[in-house]
Amino acid sequence: MKEGFKSGFVAIVGRPNVGKSTLMNQVIGQKIAIMSDKPQTTRNKIHGVYTTEDMQIVFLDTPGIHKPFSKLGDYMVKAAISALEEVDAVLFLIDVTEELGGGDRFIIERLKNVSTPVFLVLNKIDKVHPEALLPIIETYRKLHDFAEIVPVSALQGNNVNALLEQVGKYLDEGPMYYPADQVTDHPEQFVCAELIREKILQLTREEVPHSIAVEIESMGTGDNGVVNVGAVIYVERDSQKGIVIGKQGALLREIGKLAREDMERLLGSKIFLELWVKVKKDWRNRESVLKSLGFRHE
Repeated sequence: MKEGFKSGFVAIVGRPNVGKSTLMNQVIGQKIAIMSDKPQTTRNKIHGVYTTEDMQIVFLDTPGIHKPFSKLGDYMVKAAISALEEVDAVLFLIDVTEELGGGDRFIIERLKNVSTPVFLVLNKIDKVHPEALLPIIETYRKLHDFAEIVPVSALQGNNVNALLEQVGKYLDEGPMYYPADQVTDHPEQFVCAELIREKILQLTREEVPHSIAVEIESMGTGDNGVVNVGAVIYVERDSQKGIVIGKQGALLREIGKLAREDMERLLGSKIFLELWVKVKKDWRNRESVLKSLGFRHE
């Protein structure tokens, strides 16, 4: 490890759908957090690890902070807010194509209790004229004393390296928490389940996405080197089961095909993926089911 090596933990917070997962995937250089145009895609705090010769940043991509309407939603908001207590810096991500809203004000109020540096990160700058950024910056600057204000395009990668350099200035010297080639601390099963859920979010209609949970029931490598993955997709109603399976199983096959391709890129191995769809009525409001699926908030 280089002399003067810096390290630390950084939370990415913001309203749903402002590009938090996109930013982390851009920084890490590969997909570890699922992306979708549906809000509230991220349900757990996902740790992404960015390492250079000079520093290591462990990013926490948190669920979007929103008004919860279920026990699952309540868990997601608590997870996001608790992340603010665990880190060395906070990136508050906003979407510059959207007006300042109640959700942004709610987050800013929480950030006022945070003693660590808070960056205002203006995302999606590729979608607006540069001159439009100045009044946006002024509006937010009046609401909070941000340590830094950095405009980026998470999708295009514009100015992301400059953001990382700025974050590095606020980190103290410290150890390398993870091996240099490790990009996440989540087990492969978690990431594979998330990839399956991403495909469902992309391919299904509005009434399905938030009723979906995915559990990897089995994962192992056969004698031929192929990784066998068995996963269950849980829905809340029989009608949703029919939607996910599709006519003569067509949609489920498409979900499996796209998820398998992403898994093979992630693991560097051939994948044999089996999917089942099961109904677990009202699972988002059942404490025991949420715990069995890994949604725990201490």
